[in-house]
Amino acid sequence: MPLLKVKNLSMSFAEKDLYKNASFTLNPGEHMGIVGQNGVGKSTLIKIITDKELPLKGSIKWQNHTSVGYLDQYVSIPKGMTLIKFLHTAYSHLYKLNERMTKLYEDYANDMNNKTLEKAGRIQETLESHGFYEIETKIEEVISGLGLDDLKRDQQISKMSGGQRSKIILAKLILEDPDVILLDEPTNYLDTAHIQWLIDYLNNFRGSFMVISHDYGFLEQVTNCILNIAFGKINKYRGDFKQAMRQKTEHEKTQKREFNKQQVKIQKAKNFIRKNKAGSKSTQAKSREKMLSHMTKVDPPSSNIHASFEFPYLDTGSQNALVIDKLSVGYNHKPLLSPVTFSVTTDQKVGLKGFNGVGKSTLIKSILGIIPKLGGDVSFSPSAKVNYFNQDLVWDDYQNTPLNYIQTKYPKLTQGEIRRKLSQCGLDAANAMKPIGELSGGEQVKVKLALMEFKRSNFLIMDEPTNHLDAETKESLKQAIKNFPGNAIVVSHETSFYNGLTDKTIDVEKLSLHKADEVNQKEDK
Repeated sequence: MPLLKVKNLSMSFAEKDLYKNASFTLNPGEHMGIVGQNGVGKSTLIKIITDKELPLKGSIKWQNHTSVGYLDQYVSIPKGMTLIKFLHTAYSHLYKLNERMTKLYEDYANDMNNKTLEKAGRIQETLESHGFYEIETKIEEVISGLGLDDLKRDQQISKMSGGQRSKIILAKLILEDPDVILLDEPTNYLDTAHIQWLIDYLNNFRGSFMVISHDYGFLEQVTNCILNIAFGKINKYRGDFKQAMRQKTEHEKTQKREFNKQQVKIQKAKNFIRKNKAGSKSTQAKSREKMLSHMTKVDPPSSNIHASFEFPYLDTGSQNALVIDKLSVGYNHKPLLSPVTFSVTTDQKVGLKGFNGVGKSTLIKSILGIIPKLGGDVSFSPSAKVNYFNQDLVWDDYQNTPLNYIQTKYPKLTQGEIRRKLSQCGLDAANAMKPIGELSGGEQVKVKLALMEFKRSNFLIMDEPTNHLDAETKESLKQAIKNFPGNAIVVSHETSFYNGLTDKTIDVEKLSLHKADEVNQKEDK
């Protein structure tokens, strides 16, 4: 019996159909990957099956008593909540049982009633079978596995970065250990070692899961079936990722043959009707008109939406574009990295790599003066014009539309110019008028990239621009940065993105004071 049965699902926004009469099942033991381009409705599908969105029509049926955990990166976390308290909420039901057991033992001490003692004993057995007395060990294992070791256990989540917050939400979901896990881009804020930990966890997970990801290497290692969303349809393919993609290719080839064959038949019928509608063969013409009206149309094998980018260049002829000398960065007078020294010369492109949380974004923001540096010097060329991409998807007004947002920033632009740019970046007319808060993560990134394309510059600074983007869009973005005649600093945890793009790469992890302390401790031992 399926854990989840979705039948005749239809959903649309504005004039855009996401899916029509789509059906699929999630069965026990299935590790399902969900793939498709940005904006096809992957995240919306997860919201529908978790009752966070209502579909136009269709039925969503979960098997009775199935516990479902959802990685919602935008979940509301109470103000003042600390890391350790938040993770403990994964076991709130066990803590309530423990309180009940403690009260029963206290009552037994007063009334010596054996029934009270028996109730307390049964609760204690339940707690033991659910690992209540190993909770702290479990929490520390997950904290370490997801790379949260550096965070203080009493640190408030509201004061953490977006990446740290996402990892903490994922940690709580893993600790809850539901029957079914729903994950939306879980690797966005994980570095290689912690992605491997997640891969091992998912491969050993006793239940089923559905995971949205544009990281095909990750999906290849954890899935045994694939749900492909494209052109208003949802198709399920069995087997690992490579097998599923081969099935998808064959399915599309078959669809193309059937479409072409039907189009020939339709055109012949239309030609016959046009020639004979008023002649002696009018009865036959009417019969063919009726046949066409009742024909089940084969959908055309539509092509993917291709995003393209072009960052306008401002030629100022600067030589030493950026010089950084003994720059110290951190928070509350506590440095994160050893003093940094490097320069960026004419037209040079530099990559910053290192695990998430090591301090790459802090370094970038200190270079730009967004947060105060702790020491050292940063000197841009006087003629440098910087265009900066901030990875955080934070907006002043989530009800504002992409069209209005860009027009507010550039009031002299016409709506036609903005629409064309958004379309080139892979956002259609419907999404241009949709509230930004309703766009997928990938679509929000495209809005930010479109905004950058209205600013002439000679120095791009891109902080994790590939988060949430599909493979085709990543490649288009990479090519646009590569074609940009000026300088660029690119922060990415994806080796494949900066390989072949940057002239030199700086490993920020080697500058980490935390890592240096670890090395010194090992040497002392």
